[in-house]
Amino acid sequence: MNRKSFAVAALLVTSAFAGVTNVSAAAPESGDAAGARPPACTTPPPQPPPIKPTTVTTIGQAYYCIFDNYFSGPVLDSRQLLVPAFAALTQELQRRGLDQANATLPALKGHKDADWAAFSRVYTQIAAKLPDDAARQAAAAATLKAMVASLNDNHARWQPLPQPGEQRNIPTGIRVSGQRPDGFDPAVTGPIFVIDIAPGGGAANAGMKLGDEIIAVKDVPVIVDGVLNQAVSRWMLEGPEGKPVKMTIRRPSTNETFTADVTPVRFQLPPRGVTSNLLPGDVGYVKMPGFAGGFADAVLKAIADMRKDRTLRGVVLDLRGNGGGSPTEVSRLLGGWTRSKATSYWCDVKDKCEPNKADDTVELVNLPLIVLTDRSCASACDSFSSAVKDLKLGAIVGTRTAGAVSGPGSGFLLNDASIIGLPKVHEIGANKEVINTVGVAPDHVAPLTSDALSAGRDPGIEKALSLLTR
Repeated sequence: MNRKSFAVAALLVTSAFAGVTNVSAAAPESGDAAGARPPACTTPPPQPPPIKPTTVTTIGQAYYCIFDNYFSGPVLDSRQLLVPAFAALTQELQRRGLDQANATLPALKGHKDADWAAFSRVYTQIAAKLPDDAARQAAAAATLKAMVASLNDNHARWQPLPQPGEQRNIPTGIRVSGQRPDGFDPAVTGPIFVIDIAPGGGAANAGMKLGDEIIAVKDVPVIVDGVLNQAVSRWMLEGPEGKPVKMTIRRPSTNETFTADVTPVRFQLPPRGVTSNLLPGDVGYVKMPGFAGGFADAVLKAIADMRKDRTLRGVVLDLRGNGGGSPTEVSRLLGGWTRSKATSYWCDVKDKCEPNKADDTVELVNLPLIVLTDRSCASACDSFSSAVKDLKLGAIVGTRTAGAVSGPGSGFLLNDASIIGLPKVHEIGANKEVINTVGVAPDHVAPLTSDALSAGRDPGIEKALSLLTR
């Protein structure tokens, strides 16, 4: 799993549209050997294997996979993983009214193998007493997810796979303010408003427009005492297929408040790609939705095409909503503006760091650069923006980036066919500062607002033009 996989969460359409195929029947938990070290996690094959139940063996694979492949695996204390995992297990039992007297965490001593043996024996006893496959699957998924979450790393991820007969929600077809690839911005404030609408999605079908403020969903306020209601935020973004979701909406351009029934439907997003156009004053504008393979060259080509018959005064590179992608694309795009300098560093747990450098094979653009950022600019987008600021390659305009750039991850296959993503290194900026969890502060603050968007204005572009044409 590289940074591109992190960006998937930012898309309006998720894997729920693909359906579930090649699913095997459930198997009882008793088929797993309690206390034994499970088979190692492996590199994912080109074709996904059949989906199987998540069991104690799966949890054990993830446990050892973290020690073997995660950035801090060599110095990790086993209790850091197993205590949160067991707590999540007991919480799932309580939610289902299935708590057990024997659901007590065994004594752990910080010894990797002995602690796993003790944990897995108790886990297997608990799972054997659960009433059905659904309860066992839910318990295993909660346990494994909490184990990975205990790393507190935005590039360490595991998501349970759909099980036979399981129904998944599908998107309503909008992206809203404060939304990031890894969830909502912890600093988000109201109003929550629409910043992107997918053609053919439920929101577009309901007549929603850019800048529309979502006041309530199912008559429940989105913001309560200045704090985002997390449950309501999920209702905004996804729901059961064909079941209308009532939203209370304020449209700033008309000051009208109304309700709309947004019905989640399956739809196909148009291909994402680099787009460009000429702004007033002979300023080139390029929108880069991600650092996917070939996108850096597409940006450079767009700039070259725009300057064929005119002298450009500068380039506005719009990275708002850019959820990341390939480090190679970051290197290649930075090569358009710098030579032979470290653009970031990848470090191991002992702080041994290797520099990343711009691609010197790329022809220099030799034009002033303005980069537009927001809180959805994550991972590779964080990395690119930090290099631009640290190396003074241009100005950052907009709002602080997401700060979701712990390090590039690799994907590992578990026995239920799910993938666990783990960074082998952690990233710091060109000035050796931590960008992860902090983000890159803009040189010029120009947030996109509901009023501006509803009126067809873009404060980021307006500020960029003022800087390039003054």
